[in-house]
Amino acid sequence: MNDSTENRSHTDMHKRTIRRLMRVILRANQGQALAEFALLLPVLVIILLGAGELARLAYASIEVTNAAHAGAEYGAQGYGTAGDFAAIEQAAALDAQNIPGFTATAQNVCTCNNGSSVACDSADATCGTSFVVYVQVNTSATYNPIFHCPGLPQTYTVKGQAIMRVE
Repeated sequence: MNDSTENRSHTDMHKRTIRRLMRVILRANQGQALAEFALLLPVLVIILLGAGELARLAYASIEVTNAAHAGAEYGAQGYGTAGDFAAIEQAAALDAQNIPGFTATAQNVCTCNNGSSVACDSADATCGTSFVVYVQVNTSATYNPIFHCPGLPQTYTVKGQAIMRVE
């Protein structure tokens, strides 16, 4: 009986020692986690800011492209609207109201039915009555990032283009 009591006492003492050792190890790791977080926080902030800038650039690019499509859709409604370049450019500008530095230019592009390009003024003489009129709208805007990185441009130019057949 004496041996089993001694054995239990030795086992309990061993367990208590392991528990104390684990407490010391766990306390030492608390400061390490805080130090690792402090080292990684600037990297995480830079990644987050870069992702935000990339999202803003993508938004501007999508808006400029959609504005070109809006202008082309307006101009392609018929031959009356296809020649009104000011109205086509205004339709594109209205679609991109919140994009600073936005510009739009519209023009007509003509092709004969055989696919050869021809000036729209001389399409009747060159192709006869079998030619197709397209409205082409080119758009662009200047994007200024909020955060500037050394080695990268201070501004970016985003462009869009849409070509639609006049019906």
